[in-house]
Amino acid sequence: MGEDIPSALLEFARGVNATQIVVGSSRRKAWQYIFGPGVGATVARDSGPDLDVHIVTHEEVAKGRGLPVARGARLGRSRIIWGWLVGSVGPALLTLLLTNAQASLGLANDMLVFLMLTVAAALMGGFLPALASALIGSLLLNWFFTPPVHRLTIADPKNILALAVFVLVALSVASVVDLAARRTHQAARLRAESEILSFLAGSVLRGETTLDALLERVRETFAMDAVALLEREAETAPWTCTRSVGDAGPPARPEDADVDMPVGDHMALALSGRVLPAEDRRVLAAFAAQAAVVLDRQRLQSQAEHAGKPAEGNRIRTALLAAVSHDLRTPLAGIKASVSSLRSDDVEWSDEDRAELLAGIEEGADRLDHLVGNLLDMSPVQTGTVTPLIREIDLDDVVPMALGGVPEDSVLLDIPESLPMVAVDPGLLERSVANIVENAMKYSPQGEPVLVSASTLGDHVELRVAVRGPGVPNDSKDRIFAPSSATVTHRAARGGLGLAVARGFAEAIGGTLDAEDTPGGGMTMVLTIPTASGHLPARPDLPAAVTS
Repeated sequence: MGEDIPSALLEFARGVNATQIVVGSSRRKAWQYIFGPGVGATVARDSGPDLDVHIVTHEEVAKGRGLPVARGARLGRSRIIWGWLVGSVGPALLTLLLTNAQASLGLANDMLVFLMLTVAAALMGGFLPALASALIGSLLLNWFFTPPVHRLTIADPKNILALAVFVLVALSVASVVDLAARRTHQAARLRAESEILSFLAGSVLRGETTLDALLERVRETFAMDAVALLEREAETAPWTCTRSVGDAGPPARPEDADVDMPVGDHMALALSGRVLPAEDRRVLAAFAAQAAVVLDRQRLQSQAEHAGKPAEGNRIRTALLAAVSHDLRTPLAGIKASVSSLRSDDVEWSDEDRAELLAGIEEGADRLDHLVGNLLDMSPVQTGTVTPLIREIDLDDVVPMALGGVPEDSVLLDIPESLPMVAVDPGLLERSVANIVENAMKYSPQGEPVLVSASTLGDHVELRVAVRGPGVPNDSKDRIFAPSSATVTHRAARGGLGLAVARGFAEAIGGTLDAEDTPGGGMTMVLTIPTASGHLPARPDLPAAVTS
């Protein structure tokens, strides 16, 4: 928005830190350039060294067709200049033309011609050029065309009335034209303001606008260098900058800004770059109020997230305990029954029976210890609090450690020495592989060893744990990774906490864990992990924790 198109365009371009402007070639014919350069040439001339102006051709070049006048534009500088030329020089030229004419048109026709010139001045330059045209024209009409000529007196009273009507009509037309231009400009401003406010309110209510994006919108809308949202705890406390945008240094206090808009008693929106006219402060006030709303909403969301984390963790832990309640009760019931039997005085147990009961107690305690360990591992996985310590390591340094408690003849290990190094958390990878192998051995047929192999695929390494058997239906492959598989009827598909923890740890180190069919029958767990060359470095601002 601006009264002069080139100036408004350049001001907006600099306000948004633009580096290039693309404009179309002029539509004027060659003779029309005598009235001055076009918009493109003016923009190129005034752009300066910080802006590159590209003028491109089009099919309307030099055809003399003008662009439609923008509905919201006031009379531009060039029109005002032309209006003054027509209003001041035009009557003199018209007088010279009429006085040298061979035939006289008569006073009435002369007045109509001068009136037409005044209307033209009003259409071009507004009220003041038309006023000048009316006054100059009335004097010239009195001096050259109203008897007695070459005198400022009027002999016929009718001519006095005619000159008065001429002046009144000319001023009335000029007033109407100028008022129409002002009303059009005001309507354009109101339309632009309503569009900005509608967009602002809609985006803020939908939660689509962040505080930084809102301040950037303020900077672009008002062509400012920097915008800052300042806040203080009390009237005597110093100001602090909550958020700021812009290449220039943001104002530290409202007094240091070119424009400041208070928001309540302890907040202000400060802008630096230029002084805004009074008519723009209404929109700025709406921006400031919305900035305060966005800041409050972001703070409430942050507080809600912090308050919800403990509750979410407790909810997940409760759900996990409910999901594995049957698995927890089974070893406890076995331990309870064995202990009660050993303590009973009614039965005389043999050494073999006593050893068998003790072995059952030990087995139940081991199962219970394993379940509790998986529960403790699953809790940070579900709450997203696992923070891996990624480093480069050979796969054959981790997998044998994961098989430390497995009988030697129950697993076949095939890991080539030529595999590239992987970028993982060794502790998380070891726990994941151990859970996968343990689950595979649980459902492997008697005498069938579990095959653990590895191969390279692009910038990843695939670790496969294959087991023979009936396999798992396709509709159950995803459910075996749930914390509880009690609803899965297929025996081999009961993965439980072990596979859930394994997948959670795999995803934490940037890998994946999926189930596939083993050729010839059975199921294969495919653990895909990134190699050292394909791993992106972790963000340095994230804390690292040793999880092994």
